Amino acid sequence: MKICSALLACGVGAAGAFAPPLFGYRTSSSQSVSSSSLAAAGRGAGYGSLLNDITETIGNTPVVKISDKTSPPGRTIYAKCEFFNPLSSVKDRLALAIIEQAEKDGKLKPGDTVVEATSGNTGIAVAMMCAQRGYNCVITMAEPFSVERRKIMRMLGAKVIVTPKKDKGSGM
Repeated sequence: MKICSALLACGVGAAGAFAPPLFGYRTSSSQSVSSSSLAAAGRGAGYGSLLNDITETIGNTPVVKISDKTSPPGRTIYAKCEFFNPLSSVKDRLALAIIEQAEKDGKLKPGDTVVEATSGNTGIAVAMMCAQRGYNCVITMAEPFSVERRKIMRMLGAKVIVTPKKDKGSGM
């Protein structure tokens, strides 16, 4: 059994390397904004063809104009809605990038185990990706972190190892 640490051994950089800025603004409403190739056809029409699996939805999140009523005068503000990702987190992008890069580099193969030290959202996203791709997943967390997040990771099929607080385990 091969073990690949999701963030370190697979050679993937920091989380910020995969996510675009969440907010942006422009000073003039006359500047053009290019529309996404995944723009919805109309309310209720969806985004087009059927998807092969949930990972195809990751990163295809909308950029939405914030109402002029709540924006500062003279500013047009857009928000990147990462909560549209399958697990409502920008960490879905990170987990997908980690797994895909490790597969591409030959560092992660069927039957392998992915190990991730986390405090929550990254571990949840890694557990989802492993479940989708059929990898074993082991998550380590420090005891003080959220019990709810542990439950979600276990529901996604991950083995969660909690490092005890009394032994000053950080889990990460």
